[in-house]
Amino acid sequence: MVKLAMVVHPDTEVSPMHFDRDAAERDFSSHAPGYWKDQSGLKWDCWQWQLQNRVNSLDSLERHLRLTREERSGILLSGNKLAMAITPHFLNLIDRDDPDCPIRRQVVPRIEETVEAECEMADPCGEDGEMPVPGLVHRYPDRVNFLVTDRCASYCRYCTRSRVVSGAGHQHLETEFEAAFRYLETHGEVRDVLLSGGDPLLFSDAKLERILRRLRSIPHIEFVRIGTRVPIFLPQRITPELCAMLRQFHPLFISIHTNHPRELTTEVKQALERLADAGIPLGNQSVLLRGVNDRLEVMKVLVQKLLRCRVRPYYLYQMDLILGSSHLRVPVSRGLEIIEGLRGHTTGYAIPTYVIDAPGGGGKVPIHPETIVQRGDEGIIVRNYEGKLFEYPGTSTELAAFTGVRDAVPADF
Repeated sequence: MVKLAMVVHPDTEVSPMHFDRDAAERDFSSHAPGYWKDQSGLKWDCWQWQLQNRVNSLDSLERHLRLTREERSGILLSGNKLAMAITPHFLNLIDRDDPDCPIRRQVVPRIEETVEAECEMADPCGEDGEMPVPGLVHRYPDRVNFLVTDRCASYCRYCTRSRVVSGAGHQHLETEFEAAFRYLETHGEVRDVLLSGGDPLLFSDAKLERILRRLRSIPHIEFVRIGTRVPIFLPQRITPELCAMLRQFHPLFISIHTNHPRELTTEVKQALERLADAGIPLGNQSVLLRGVNDRLEVMKVLVQKLLRCRVRPYYLYQMDLILGSSHLRVPVSRGLEIIEGLRGHTTGYAIPTYVIDAPGGGGKVPIHPETIVQRGDEGIIVRNYEGKLFEYPGTSTELAAFTGVRDAVPADF
């Protein structure tokens, strides 16, 4: 029989966390038209206008932001790796004079992107080796990742697919749609298809509808997911017409990607509510980034605002080992501290699963704070969010002797 060693209860309890109540981050607000307020003929609410007027050069960005030397150098070199493009909507969220602005750090290139650590990889998730046909990643038994485009509304500097996204790098995404559809038709084990890229919601309604209709014609595909950052970068794209088209293809799920509470503007909230009203379950995937969301108080505001937008926080990713990303990487210990700080101090609906996409193609691995203190045949000792220890018996025959809370666990437990 396995015996558990003595575990001493902490002398002091963990007190509830106190957070800054910064209304600018906690509340929803509109930043439009911001840097574009002096323009005539403004078509701010037109998503095509937003795309056509993206900031994608050093000259155009310097008209709006006071850049550092590191940023200027990064922008000049970005065309060799991952293009720069920022929608007017998203650029309005950037502090003009603060190089440490959490929105700025996500989309403005820096010279540090040219520094490659030994552990970093061009394809950190090992997707290229898992493609039975170009553009279709089949790693897990019952689901596939269908890379339908290499373009996004704006480009995140930590993009895990920077090797193929934006058209700036040496590798190009060449999706073979018909071959992918034929593969799916002949692989009955596939029940879940994730549309990703790039961003599928950049397609016209008609083109996206054709893809969804073709997938829906395959009997064994039970549901479809769309991974997108368009509602954050380009909320104007989430039109009533788009939502009406999408609702034809239930069960349909959408995973959005937002990292900081400032990104959840009035326009974004309205866009997400349109999707939710169309019956589409929404989840959020965040990436843990240095200087962006690596503080507990920031993450707590983010996940709580997401719930107010009817979005369930789903994953918090440890950043992939992308080439030139070490300046944005956060230690795993910090991520664990954030999850531990959320647990018990806000609703369970708000707590994402912290995961590492195992380098080289190992798939997603959940990373949890240590809550099991000891375990054996006779039961386990668990620690709650206050640091208190509790005993749970191993079998129903031991319930009569079960005492529950433990100040100290006997050595012979």
